[in-house]
Amino acid sequence: MATHESLVAGAPWIRLRATPEDWDEAAPDLLLSLLGRAQWIRSFEEYVLELAGRGLVHGPAHSSIGQEGGAVGSISPLRSDDFVNGSHRGHHQFLAKAFGHVAPEPTGLPAIDDEVRTVLRRTLAEICGLAEGYGSGRGGSMHLQWREAGAMGTNAIVGGGVPQAAGFAWNQRHTGTDAVTVTYFGDGAVNIGSVLETFNLAAAWKLPVCFFIENNQYAVSTPVDTATAESRLSARGLGFHIPSWQVDGMDPLAVHLAMSEAVAHMRAGNGPTIVEAEVYRYFHQNGPYPGSAFGYRTKEEEKSWRDRDPIDLLRGHVVRRGLADDDQLKAFDEEITRTLHEIGDSFLEDGPDGKRRIKESAWPDPAFVDVGVRGDLSELDGSRYEEPESFSGAVKERRFIDAVSDVLARRLETDERVVVLGEDVDRLKGGTNGATKRAIETAPERVLGTPISENAFTGLAGGMAIDGRSRPIVEFMYADFMWVAADQLFNQVAKARHMFGGTGSVPFVLRSKLAAGTGYGSQHSMDPAGILTTAPGLRVVAPSNPFDYIGLMNTALACDDPVVVLEHVDLYATTGTAPVDDFDYRIPVGKAALRRTGDDLTVISYLSMVGHCLEALDETGVSADLIDLRWLDRASLDWDTIERSVRKTNRVLIVEQGAIGTSYGGKLADEIQRRLFDWLDAPIERVTGGEASPSISKVLERAAIARTEEVTAALRRLSD
Repeated sequence: MATHESLVAGAPWIRLRATPEDWDEAAPDLLLSLLGRAQWIRSFEEYVLELAGRGLVHGPAHSSIGQEGGAVGSISPLRSDDFVNGSHRGHHQFLAKAFGHVAPEPTGLPAIDDEVRTVLRRTLAEICGLAEGYGSGRGGSMHLQWREAGAMGTNAIVGGGVPQAAGFAWNQRHTGTDAVTVTYFGDGAVNIGSVLETFNLAAAWKLPVCFFIENNQYAVSTPVDTATAESRLSARGLGFHIPSWQVDGMDPLAVHLAMSEAVAHMRAGNGPTIVEAEVYRYFHQNGPYPGSAFGYRTKEEEKSWRDRDPIDLLRGHVVRRGLADDDQLKAFDEEITRTLHEIGDSFLEDGPDGKRRIKESAWPDPAFVDVGVRGDLSELDGSRYEEPESFSGAVKERRFIDAVSDVLARRLETDERVVVLGEDVDRLKGGTNGATKRAIETAPERVLGTPISENAFTGLAGGMAIDGRSRPIVEFMYADFMWVAADQLFNQVAKARHMFGGTGSVPFVLRSKLAAGTGYGSQHSMDPAGILTTAPGLRVVAPSNPFDYIGLMNTALACDDPVVVLEHVDLYATTGTAPVDDFDYRIPVGKAALRRTGDDLTVISYLSMVGHCLEALDETGVSADLIDLRWLDRASLDWDTIERSVRKTNRVLIVEQGAIGTSYGGKLADEIQRRLFDWLDAPIERVTGGEASPSISKVLERAAIARTEEVTAALRRLSD
């Protein structure tokens, strides 16, 4: 007969309730602060819905009315150097953090001074898409960021900001502070993979991050208990050894008490926490109507929650304890309402039809549309740029992979902000290919082996970079894994600079390995250049030799834009001229290299296909310019070199290895013909792989990719 033993979770799971004694003993200033800020948020949200109802908010207006208690209660124990980020429904948390920053220790009911008025004005402007907003109108309701206050950004992707919060927390701990990060998300995010991945990563690394779950009972219209079998969402913490609290989010004091315990746990260096606050949004997902208007909630249910309104609860205790009377509270309410209308009226005017409209002067200048997609590269001013022809240091023939290892180690040695992270990078004597061998020897504490969770560790690195105190280098073991991390790479890292107004930086480097020809099959062999370069916020660089790799990696790590550095596994074992001990030079952004000169044809390529092109040119004897692009993204292409060559040869062959469906060359060919049509004597020709992804079969894999033979055939066809 089998025996059965009940197991006990290793982490505590607590239901915290505030008692009447807690309300009696709470400091007067705390209660007045909670009430005042909650009322400011409530009145602000009501005014936003009023503007939305008049068509003055373009896009969504995700109201947090009903959830103010969770926001003010959770943020009251935080300092300005503590960070928060949140979801698409984040006005209340953003405002609470901003109020805490400009008036950290109020006495009595908080006053609407100039700083508070500015917070209200800039937040309202952002939600309306106006130039005075924190993101100059780009973020709107869903993307609110004020870094000075520690409000690091709300996020339109459900759960999308959670991995970044782990990055903020890593930086806080790594720089020796006791600051913490709180990431807010709802019940709909709890079942998302990147959120659970981040629970695991934060717990494994003991990061000071609180996962604050606003359980508002519905993900849009889907009830929690139909989306998960365990509707007590804080139970998730037990599986990751994370201490967890469950609390009535309609009780601001209870939230404050739970959060104070969670913050103390994190400040003591004990790792992450979870706080689940049961709250209720009074209105639908978006707009001024209740959920009952859409049929997924009953009016009786809505009334039962409104009867427990957090502001009414605070008012009752404040009046009961004689901290303020009804007349004072009425005057307080009227002041915030009057202030909001004064702010709103300053943006508005009467239109010809008699309806209020936003003043033309309040909108951003349309010319601002692309500003901040990427930086101006001024951070690279003063760089020492080198090419092999100008380099005066000692050189010798070196393996490509050794150059990778040397430059990573050098940057870890000279810049304490540089951190390397990825799967197995800290083991196997340098990762799966030896790229981090010397880095491990140089700074093992900054070579971080991660769980198999690309979305989480890519987002964590994104948070490190957005915060700015670290310059992370992420490794994808194979380029295909970018699809696993697509949200964090494309929706978060690539868009962050532009989305939040174009003033911040995202010094993030991704090393991504291409492995076509190695027999690793369809899910480990793609050339991602054609996909990566669709994201305007990413710079993409593709070194073809060890000398270039060192200079280009140095430039990527000095750049304040996110940069993807592509590496082809075929190059790792090849040798080329490279420095012996000088690993500090750079190669300019937007500078291609001319590897061969000729008069009859312009051949354009990158990565390992540059070598195949050289072999094909030698075999055929075709007189051609061979351009090694090095930089592939649209903003960094070296059009001077391309145009000079095309005007000379009047014919173009673009060579790449990967599948035609994800082709980089297709976009490049289109742009060349648009720019240089009058100089072309024939259609642009291309060498690519086949339509199918490479297979495991050696024969089928070879048939799916391009190498020297395909380039040779194209050159002979063009020279006939």
